[in-house]
Amino acid sequence: MSAVPVVVSNLANAVKAMGVVIEVAPEAFLSILHQSENALVVHAPSGMIRISHKYLTSYKGLTFYTKVSDPLEFLTSVELVEAKRITIPDL
Repeated sequence: MSAVPVVVSNLANAVKAMGVVIEVAPEAFLSILHQSENALVVHAPSGMIRISHKYLTSYKGLTFYTKVSDPLEFLTSVELVEAKRITIPDL
């Protein structure tokens, strides 16, 4: 019996559990925030030796994610939530 159906089923279940997360360039992420009223952004540092910054936001029912080496700066209307960690599984 082939393992392919099991892998496909597990992948489908992972997508259902976490929803869709769209990775975008930092410029696109900031553009999305400028289009949002009262945007909520989740931020978490990542890495031990080389620190990077991960950001998540939701817009029109979709979740957007970006990762940068230097912290992003936001408008004062953006609500920033500091998280311990953001985990995005590779599918």
